[in-house]
Amino acid sequence: MPAPGDAAAADVRMISSKELRAHASPDDLWISISGDVYDVTPWLPHHPGGDLPLITLAGQDATDAFAAYHPPSARPLLRRFLVGRLSDYTVSPASADFRRLLAQLSSAGLFERVGPTLKVQLAIMATLLCAALYLVLACATASAHLLAGGLIGFVWIQSGWIGHDSGHHRITGHPLLNRVVQVLSGNCLTGLSIAWWKCNHNTHHIACNSLDHDPDLQHMPLFAVSPKLFGNIWSYFYRRTLAFDAASKFLISYQHWTFYPVMCVARINLLIQSALFVLTEKRVPQRFLEIAGVAAFWAWYPLLVSCLPNWWERVAFVLSSFTICGIQHVQFCLNHFSSEVYVGPPKGNDWFEKQTAGTLDILCSPWMDWFHGGLQFQIEHHLFPRLPRCHLRKVAPYVRDLCKKHELPYSAASFWDANVLTWKTLRAAALQARNATSGAAQKNLVWEAVNTHG
Repeated sequence: MPAPGDAAAADVRMISSKELRAHASPDDLWISISGDVYDVTPWLPHHPGGDLPLITLAGQDATDAFAAYHPPSARPLLRRFLVGRLSDYTVSPASADFRRLLAQLSSAGLFERVGPTLKVQLAIMATLLCAALYLVLACATASAHLLAGGLIGFVWIQSGWIGHDSGHHRITGHPLLNRVVQVLSGNCLTGLSIAWWKCNHNTHHIACNSLDHDPDLQHMPLFAVSPKLFGNIWSYFYRRTLAFDAASKFLISYQHWTFYPVMCVARINLLIQSALFVLTEKRVPQRFLEIAGVAAFWAWYPLLVSCLPNWWERVAFVLSSFTICGIQHVQFCLNHFSSEVYVGPPKGNDWFEKQTAGTLDILCSPWMDWFHGGLQFQIEHHLFPRLPRCHLRKVAPYVRDLCKKHELPYSAASFWDANVLTWKTLRAAALQARNATSGAAQKNLVWEAVNTHG
């Protein structure tokens, strides 16, 4: 945009925040970025990150979210959507410091330097996969077959970290190679659609810890992290009511005891969610490729299981792989379950505040970074999602200083303490659920469980 003193500035339409908020529907969607107002309605079906992030931030300032998720090269693409300039545009001190730090990291080239993480991961995964195949095909003992299932679980965990990284930034030097790694390590190796994950995860990042917008907190009827979920709230992600009925009340009342057992088999739900997404969702990028990748998993994994000598060993193999991978599902929950939650859409102009309030870091030594896959610096990752995880540790002190400067929470706990906090959160909500009144008619429990995000 031209400077206010330029002649061209006189032709720019001035728009108030009140008028901006009036354009907040999918068929009339405006957002503000750095004070400029854009009508992105025609871009909604083409947005690479899906339509939900834009819908969630509709009618408000989205500068910090846009800057966090897009490289500077994306800004020129906005010009064709420009409709005016925000007349009452302001920047909070926290946002100003966040943008300053973001610019410094960008100038230092940290967003482009991915490091050797991917090569090391692929080597580890190949070694573990070959070892698992050997134990199944060349060994006859039940213990060897059980160990093979556990190794497959570890392969899935490392694949999950690759999928997470590749969904946020380019982990290779070429977009096509990046896509190949995504599909092979995600769809083919684990049966989870990358397109499904990106749709889900992008929404989570934008609406971090919003009970009605963030799918990562919508686990009804099995789990509820807050009694606010007992009010039959509407899920903007799943487009249905999160019913607190008699069945939900019963299950949630004991959720602090069922949490870890459910996490051992949570993979089943993700496989179902992924398959439903690629088959039924209206807009799936490269749908055929996504389906083909998922189908490849359903070809090799059952075939490997069938090579085992009897049904008892086959069941043990599957449970072993699912249980080991359940460690990762627990890790996904630790960063947010015990943090601050709220109801309603996020506000783009308090991006820094919302991300720090709704997120928990895990304290660990550098030699354990491989185990956490970047989730140990979840606050830093939420603020800078495009930043390769090899740089998160060096960025953490700057984020802590900013939080201290602006008197914002910077929560961190050891892996053990994070589990304790999560368990206490679930227990507190469970005890409240026992005394709550279920207000919805009981739904089909099987269908509700299938639609519970992992």
